Amino acid sequence: MDNEEIGRIYRKTERLTLLILMVSLPLFGMVYLYDTSGNLSWDLPSPPGFVNGFLIGFSSMLLIGQYVIFHKKLKLTFAVDELVDKVRIYSQATDQRFWILFLTSILATLGLLFYHNPVYTVIFAVTLVFFSLAKPSPDRMARLMKLKKEDRELIREASRPKVD
Repeated sequence: MDNEEIGRIYRKTERLTLLILMVSLPLFGMVYLYDTSGNLSWDLPSPPGFVNGFLIGFSSMLLIGQYVIFHKKLKLTFAVDELVDKVRIYSQATDQRFWILFLTSILATLGLLFYHNPVYTVIFAVTLVFFSLAKPSPDRMARLMKLKKEDRELIREASRPKVD
């Protein structure tokens, strides 16, 4: 039963991470292509200049914050004995991390759209690095939660797709 629960939790988190990536990448890609083409004009209003600084600062803070928050929550797994509870904590921390990264990608997209500042491209690139590093995998989960060998195998087995 625990193995099924672990698999269910893992697949739910994996689906969320992929869905967030599937929304973030095309949105930024469209804005980036619009920005670099130079021959399209949407005649968008120009927000006040302080918003540019706010978006850059807030996005940077979110990138740092998601890392700190994730690792702080991950430490909670060390105080729990049951593997299912550890996986649940990891999954919740990962979900929260990806929502923060999604918000960061949206802010970078909006910033690039309105201000055409290349800093937003850098912010999005760093966000993509975190997306890549944070994507759940059995090995990453086992390493971050410092699991014993038998628990590592259970995670690996539970993460495999079911064949009916």
